[in-house]
Amino acid sequence: MTEHDTQRLLVAWFRDRYPHLAAVFFAIPNGGHRNPATGRKLKEEGVLSGIPDLMLAVQCHGRAGLFLELKTNTGTVNKNQRAAHEALRAQGYAVSIARGYDAAKAVIVDYLNTETIHA
Repeated sequence: MTEHDTQRLLVAWFRDRYPHLAAVFFAIPNGGHRNPATGRKLKEEGVLSGIPDLMLAVQCHGRAGLFLELKTNTGTVNKNQRAAHEALRAQGYAVSIARGYDAAKAVIVDYLNTETIHA
């Protein structure tokens, strides 16, 4: 399964399971192939290399929110991603790398498995 397929299925599952949180779970479309002019415009608008794929803007476990990086079983985390993850953690966010659909679901369920949700 591609990262796109995983993300598409994960978002559909999340919206079905947590409809009251659908507005605070969103994609950050930093990846993909773009022509140079579009890439330049997006950088000027604030797109940053390395930012994770998904954001769950819900405070839990003393964390400001959850960033989720999706990878296939063979996908690797690059230098920009490692740096972004470290910077986000330093600001109080949870950051997880999930390899596949089931792993990504487990990260979200574990993150939300608390009575201190501020949604």
